[in-house]
Amino acid sequence: ALQAGILHIGVGNCHRAHQAVYLDDLFLAGGATDWAILGAGVMAADRGMREGLASQQWLYSVVQQHGGGEAARIIGSLAGFLPVENGHASILRALCDPSIRIVSLTVTEGGYFLDSATGEFDADHPAILADIAAPERPQTVFGVIAAGLRSRRDAGIHPFTVMSCDNVPHNGKVAKAAVLGIALRQERSAGAWIDEHVTFPNAMVDRITPATTETRRRGLRERFGVEDARPVFCEPFRQWVLEDQFTSGRPELERAGVQFVADVSPYENMKIRILNGGHAVIAYPAGLLGIEFAHEAMAHPMIGAFLAKVAKSEILPILPPVPDTLGLDAYEAQVRERFCNPRIEDTIRRLCFDGSNRQPKFIVPTVRDNLEAGGPVHGLALESALWCRYCYGFDEMGVAIEPNDSDWGRLQERAQLARSDPDQWLAMRDLYGDTGESDRFRKAFSSALRRLWREGTEAALRAYLADDL
Repeated sequence: ALQAGILHIGVGNCHRAHQAVYLDDLFLAGGATDWAILGAGVMAADRGMREGLASQQWLYSVVQQHGGGEAARIIGSLAGFLPVENGHASILRALCDPSIRIVSLTVTEGGYFLDSATGEFDADHPAILADIAAPERPQTVFGVIAAGLRSRRDAGIHPFTVMSCDNVPHNGKVAKAAVLGIALRQERSAGAWIDEHVTFPNAMVDRITPATTETRRRGLRERFGVEDARPVFCEPFRQWVLEDQFTSGRPELERAGVQFVADVSPYENMKIRILNGGHAVIAYPAGLLGIEFAHEAMAHPMIGAFLAKVAKSEILPILPPVPDTLGLDAYEAQVRERFCNPRIEDTIRRLCFDGSNRQPKFIVPTVRDNLEAGGPVHGLALESALWCRYCYGFDEMGVAIEPNDSDWGRLQERAQLARSDPDQWLAMRDLYGDTGESDRFRKAFSSALRRLWREGTEAALRAYLADDL
């Protein structure tokens, strides 16, 4: 009975444990079934996802795991998945279908072509320049969206909404900058039409979704009797806060628990800085100490205490209040409780992944705000030093850390230089911008990194917790 009304690009675990579940809940409650999801992908790796889901008629299982047990359900909100092909012809055709009224995205933090030093769209990135030069043969997701919107304008079809679901600050604004950054340089009138007629609502999405492993698949077979090529495992908690700005209508997602607001910024800052920033705070000391899972890191007396102190002294004080919530302190306590969930088994390696894209979004803005407000920065300076030490490439037991970043080669080279000259790390302006030039932050970072090399991770954490700075 389902008809696709949303084309979603990036059908990974996060999307399938979040947006797809909300829509499944809406359909089960009798909501309009003309808002089902048509999956799409622009990366070669998406072919495997499509093949697995096609083999089971687009159905898959979601398993919620918590300390008291687990619950499994089958999700049926996916109505299809377009072929993944060079040139993206199938996506471009689908974008001309008037029934597609929303195009949503989960393309990861690093997929938005942002200049980390400025936070702005990088229109001179080689992939973007290639799309600008060949508007009929787009390769990037934003080139595809720009081409689809231009085709709808030319055909007199009402435009679709572009809805980002990625953990990127002001994700709607960022997506708009990317689409317009291409469209305006291809054809100014088309870009102006997009700017006037297309909405890009900001959103905050939240649900911890660890990687699917063979052990998890085996558990699904043994406990529930379900054979699934593409199962998803997640925590019970979920949240979706969304600005109510839609060009061509939307599903009644409030019936499924989505919170619609005029401005998502306070919720977004709360989540990105407390949860995503908190993941970074526990990840790098745990990675250096050979700890495998997030809940094990939280059980370590110094890592759990490190997170609590950094949150209390450096993250919470510079966040604005959030309406319609229990409060920032309660949210932060809830986040720490979620990190302790032993059933999730969220790997430290996953949390350490791609710091070059995550640190400028989750950590550096908090440092910058504290510097401007005259607040403390020693905790996040230590977090940055721990990241640097991790990128050196060996943990404290001498075990090699396998490449774990899209820019691993440069990071490792800088981390090795920083062992004797800490300023070498902060000199990466694309990651730290002006924050890396602050004398106060430089001194705190240098002191933390030197102590890490001199005394080790636990000693550095112990000193911070004792205010021995």
